[in-house]
Amino acid sequence: MTGLNLGEVAQATMALALAGVLGLLLGRLSIRGVGLGIGGVLFAGIALGDVSARLGLHFNAEMMEFVREFGLILFVFTIGIQVGPGFFGSLRRSGLQLNLAAASVVVLGVLVTLAVHFAFDVPVQALVGIMSGAVTNTPGLGAATQALADVGAGADAVAMPSLGYAVAYPFGIVGILLSMLLLRFLTRVDIPAEAEAYDAQRRRGSGSLPSLDVVVENRNLDGLRLAEVPGLFDAGVVPSRMRKDGALLVPQRDSVLACGDVLHLVGPTEKLQAMRLVLGSEAAAPLTTKGTDLAWARVVVTDRHASGHRLRSLRLEESYGVSVSRINRAGTELPAQGDSTLEFGDIVTVVGPRDSIDRVRGILGDESRRLDEVDFPGVFLGIVLGVLLGSIPIAVPGLPAPLKLGLAGGPLVVAILLGRLGSWGPFTWVMPPVANHALREFGIILFLAVVGLKAGDRFLDTLITGDGLAWVGYGVMITLVPLLLVGFVARLVFGFNYLALCGVLAGSMTDPPALAFANAQSPSAAASVSYAAVYPLVMGLRIFAPQLLVLMLFAM
Repeated sequence: MTGLNLGEVAQATMALALAGVLGLLLGRLSIRGVGLGIGGVLFAGIALGDVSARLGLHFNAEMMEFVREFGLILFVFTIGIQVGPGFFGSLRRSGLQLNLAAASVVVLGVLVTLAVHFAFDVPVQALVGIMSGAVTNTPGLGAATQALADVGAGADAVAMPSLGYAVAYPFGIVGILLSMLLLRFLTRVDIPAEAEAYDAQRRRGSGSLPSLDVVVENRNLDGLRLAEVPGLFDAGVVPSRMRKDGALLVPQRDSVLACGDVLHLVGPTEKLQAMRLVLGSEAAAPLTTKGTDLAWARVVVTDRHASGHRLRSLRLEESYGVSVSRINRAGTELPAQGDSTLEFGDIVTVVGPRDSIDRVRGILGDESRRLDEVDFPGVFLGIVLGVLLGSIPIAVPGLPAPLKLGLAGGPLVVAILLGRLGSWGPFTWVMPPVANHALREFGIILFLAVVGLKAGDRFLDTLITGDGLAWVGYGVMITLVPLLLVGFVARLVFGFNYLALCGVLAGSMTDPPALAFANAQSPSAAASVSYAAVYPLVMGLRIFAPQLLVLMLFAM
């Protein structure tokens, strides 16, 4: 029997797989709910890299670089697809305040990093790794290594961020939890009271559209068509039901009003109240479809021919006698107007005769299984566009080299835009959560395994005999100073709800274990909602910040 002879590909595959297995098992270990999570893969890779170096095993550098970069692209692209639908909405209204607080944490972290660089003369290639580890942001590490490679740094310099990341990462996890506890006890937070206050505020500002039943009493409107009533249909208020002469009808633009008619209106609260003043008074009993020939249904837009079209162009009202009253898009309800453009995955509320609703289902699609399928042509097209965008040099005055989004930023930006678009022509960028999570985890496992394997031969020397302990201290400062400063100012000066603030702080570090810790304090959804609101913007900032630092400081 001949000896086992493994080629370069087989050796690299086994090393990556072992790093994934051991790292994921290590990440599952936790102390009071706190563990390394996916970061365990990095430490398993470091251990295997150290053992491999001692045994004289070396992996093909070009092969490992490809795996690392492909894993990073896959990771950031799936993140963009996930957050794209709600990204721009998170920057509006109440989400704006939350995002400003989270962005302040990121900016302060960059300023503390710069202060450490100039005060202690820490090399930028180590510093960007320390910063990414201190804020537990793995894509930032990927962006840092890519930026160093783009400016022509040597192999040792490109590998150094991973050492800084590994040294600072453990306290980055603990530091966010410590910050939440300090805020809680030093500001004497009453958790049940905070949860009750948040729930009351959320009920007042609910993202769902309210409805109102109004009796027509204004004689000036007697005999007018509904389309002639100012404020109806295309101004934000949609009539979805109408009771006329005792019969329940689907109101259409040509329907003629008469005093005593009752309209069921859907729209924003302030517009409903304004319309009530125009029409008459609120009805004593709600209009319901029970016991009538009318029904209502929620229909999912999955047909490619309906996606991207305006409601008016589909002529649902004229052709099928139905009314569309609401459009639910990424969890937010919008009033249905003639100029409203349907997007793939929208859920529309249709009111009308049952047989007409069934016919409308065929027009709009209503195939929920389509939402559970991954359109791989769209995925690969998006990756191509992302790589191209990331390769475009952007000249910025004062920087020694053009700024590029790189293989981390380019696919992220493209994926956010495509995720918001949803579909175009034969391509769809709606990815089921399970598939998105699987691809995202697979990508980051590949990236962390390679980073760990390449850094393993120097990790112990750096930690024990090098600057490792000093790096730990720098990481502590980068972790705590921004969190505590923003946390206390947001709470004491701007009156942030504590539970929502915990979600902001966890989101500013893109740290799921911190979110789990925040959720454990109360059954309220405050922390989760805030985390989701700030996550897209923060992820982008965390990816771009290390690249900017490299371009600013590497040549100095």
